[in-house]
Amino acid sequence: MGGLEEIRNEAVDLENIPIEEVFEQLKCTRQGLTSDEGAQRVEIFGLNKLEEKKESKVLKFLGFMWNPLSWVMEMAAIMAIALANGGGKPPDWQDFVGIIVLLVINSTISFIEENNAGNAAAALMANLAPKTKVLRDGRWGEQEASILVPGDIVSIKLGDIVPADARLLEGDPLKIDQSGLTGESLPVTKNPGDEVFSGSTCKQGEIEAVVIATGVHTFFGKAAHLVDSTNQVGHFQQVLTAIGNFCIVSIAVGIVIEIIVMFPIQRRKYRAGIENLLVLLIGGIPIAMPTVLSVTMAIGSHKLSQQGAITKRMTAIEELAGMDVLCSDKTGTLTLNKLSVDKNLVEVFAKGVDKEHVLLLAARASRVENQDAIDACMVGMLADPKEARAGIREVHFLPFNPTDKRTALTYIDAEGNWHRASKGAPEQLLPSATARRM
Repeated sequence: MGGLEEIRNEAVDLENIPIEEVFEQLKCTRQGLTSDEGAQRVEIFGLNKLEEKKESKVLKFLGFMWNPLSWVMEMAAIMAIALANGGGKPPDWQDFVGIIVLLVINSTISFIEENNAGNAAAALMANLAPKTKVLRDGRWGEQEASILVPGDIVSIKLGDIVPADARLLEGDPLKIDQSGLTGESLPVTKNPGDEVFSGSTCKQGEIEAVVIATGVHTFFGKAAHLVDSTNQVGHFQQVLTAIGNFCIVSIAVGIVIEIIVMFPIQRRKYRAGIENLLVLLIGGIPIAMPTVLSVTMAIGSHKLSQQGAITKRMTAIEELAGMDVLCSDKTGTLTLNKLSVDKNLVEVFAKGVDKEHVLLLAARASRVENQDAIDACMVGMLADPKEARAGIREVHFLPFNPTDKRTALTYIDAEGNWHRASKGAPEQLLPSATARRM
């Protein structure tokens, strides 16, 4: 496994060496890995996902007591238990206990709501975990992208999100949208041997690729790690800090004035003066404000999660609400992800051709392995999916792309005659069929 250790440490330039050397360095073949090899490599490279920082629940809870507003309350608690002595009276346990209870209540509510928001985000992201077609044990299957390791053979086709950094194998060129990574406004052409990045989207073509980097070792993972390593204070926290600082300064000025007035001028007793200072400390703090704000944002986070939105930090709700303009883009169609063919609606215009033959040609113009949803639907409507390739020899399969808007299979029948079956958008197929007939 020494060679694999070098790859984990990024000591081998898998992005630029010839593709055959990639297989040698990764100790794999075009037939993919076995399940046992995949499990062994997970131990070396880790899962194909970004690392999440594990945060101590205790420290997170105590963190809600570490802010300017809590500091004033903690100062009042110390004053009640340590300074409120004298005049023949014991320490002010009632005020001390009351202040501590308020602190714990504020921190508990904030902790629970923030923790629930984080759990909801984790659950939603788990549901959104991408899947990919991977060749394991000599068979294609749909698996969680998190199990991928360097050396796996994956399939990339129109609409797929590239699950890991990979090098393309033999096939037609792809159009890859990597604007989210590089800022390029148009899809770029990727030829066999080129590298594709995790997180980019296939806009045209279909091809197989060998994985060369996963998780934090991918181009996307490195960028995400840089972003995650920054500590940026949100607008909401800045506002709370400003309010807390204002309260601290105001209370400090008030305490100085009250000390000067009570003791040197009015000559009050020590204990009475301390009690007045406690009133000023506690009365000058908007005690309920953090709790009210946390509960309000938690309710908003819960409603957003019901709509499928991920709220990682509750303060993001306030930041989103401060937007004047939100620009968004959507492509594709919202469906139930269940396709079917209604044979009763199939119309045949050519003489001597029946519906069953048309459906057979549609199935032949579809992939029988490593299928997308439409191909699976077309092949699945046959009594036996093997009929789609029975008695013919495949010469070339043209995968779907947004320009041609069709798929096509060129094949030779049992008698040695050449044929081409195509399925796709009528406006693309009809002119081609008319031209061939002429």
